[in-house]
Amino acid sequence: MAKPTVHDIAREAGVSLSTVDRVLNGRADVRPKNAERVKAAVERLGYVRDTHAANLAKQRRYKFVFVLPEGPNHFVETIVAAVREAGYAQASDRVDVAIMPVNAGDPHAIVARLQTLDLHSLDGVAIMVPETPQVRDAIAHIREAGIHVVAFVSDLPNSKCDHFVGIDNFSAGQTAGALLGKFLRNETGSILVVTNSMVARDSIERRYGMDEVVSRDFPRLRALPTIEFYDDPQRIRETLAHALTAHPDLKAVYSMGSGNAVMLDALRDNADVKDLVVIAHDLTAVTRQGLTDGEIDAVIAQNVGHLVRSALRVMRAKCDATVIFEAQEQIRIEIILRENLY
Repeated sequence: MAKPTVHDIAREAGVSLSTVDRVLNGRADVRPKNAERVKAAVERLGYVRDTHAANLAKQRRYKFVFVLPEGPNHFVETIVAAVREAGYAQASDRVDVAIMPVNAGDPHAIVARLQTLDLHSLDGVAIMVPETPQVRDAIAHIREAGIHVVAFVSDLPNSKCDHFVGIDNFSAGQTAGALLGKFLRNETGSILVVTNSMVARDSIERRYGMDEVVSRDFPRLRALPTIEFYDDPQRIRETLAHALTAHPDLKAVYSMGSGNAVMLDALRDNADVKDLVVIAHDLTAVTRQGLTDGEIDAVIAQNVGHLVRSALRVMRAKCDATVIFEAQEQIRIEIILRENLY
């Protein structure tokens, strides 16, 4: 059977083609009774709109922005490269992709940058920053302007974003706890937990997940309070040196965020890294080399290309009011060892 067309819908609903067009495009200038007749006809006929053809006919372009932390961060650098690659690949599909770097450690600086967005021409924003009251208010303002907002990598559960694209970070923390426990199955001692900042939702959830598994399944191990580095290399060195001295029973290090390069340098200065079990997140040039050299035992990773492509698909689906295929957009947790690195 031939696919139903807008002409079939108009005939089935007993309305004009212009009425069908207005309903399908979500415009409000349609009498409620006629809108219901069009929707009922769409359902009866099984009409599926070809949004690509419709957008091509209207010469529409999608404009999306990725708001990412600025400064030296190997993981963010891999995301930037993936965003640029996806932008080049989707340019022919009438998708324009831009990157807005922000000082993720300063909520007021984030808001100031978000306020520079041209909300009249923008369709969607994927945002990777910590959730604060200032950021929540800025996101609410963007959404009130009709712009779709996707929480990216780290969830923003109280900001009423349209969608979250990223791994389940609680499960990622549980995975880290299980790996630590299995690597240290017959050991008794402490685990040092480090991250850039516990303001970031992903670090909070990872910590909770790790604590749950370690306390439940490996009671001979004790996870120490989290050390926050705040992008300060000297602080990393000083706090790690102090922790190694204060806890001679230290058996492992769990790095929940960025700063792995300086962390490994600090460990080398104060201990034999290969005597410790080291678990880190995100496959970057630094963690890859750490795996190769035997200084990192496992990396809990997520496919960055999938992350970016998923965010773009979700924002486009929101713009087109089409279904999001959740199975396709699920970002899986990967465990990378030296043995499966290549």
